[in-house]
Amino acid sequence: MQLIRHFAVAGAAGSLLLALPAACSPAAPEAPAAPGPQASQAEDHSWMDEAQTPGDWRYVAETTETAAIFGTGQEDGVQLIIACDILASRVSISRIGASEGETSMIIRTETQTGALLAEPAVSFAPLLLAHVDARDPLLDAIAFSKGRFAVEVGGTEPIYVPAYPEITRVIEDCRS
Repeated sequence: MQLIRHFAVAGAAGSLLLALPAACSPAAPEAPAAPGPQASQAEDHSWMDEAQTPGDWRYVAETTETAAIFGTGQEDGVQLIIACDILASRVSISRIGASEGETSMIIRTETQTGALLAEPAVSFAPLLLAHVDARDPLLDAIAFSKGRFAVEVGGTEPIYVPAYPEITRVIEDCRS
């Protein structure tokens, strides 16, 4: 999968172009991740009471890929990238962070919790990258979550990000 090659992140001194090379994606096909557990009414929703991670979403589009990028706008402020490889109809969720090998990425919404397999990838910064089929119901749970959703990846602090329209737009780009 080829990710967005360049996107602008507004910093204190202007904008900084960051490159995401094609190396962000493994060359070998992946086995699909097992469906994550469904949230139940009895499940602890204390994560919903956590403070939102500082930042905002930005939508970036190129011919064969689009991305929603969450960050503070500072040079090192990118926290999460949700990207669509339009040709493969596959969404990738990338969390800034490093790991020695594969790790789990837990996505929590108010209606569903999903566990994805994340792999380390290097681009402008170390990333933990998970792939999701564009029709996966977890993406709908993220897009239609009231307020926010959480992303937890081993070796990083959990983040609590708003479910803004940029995410839905990327998902819809992959389903068209």
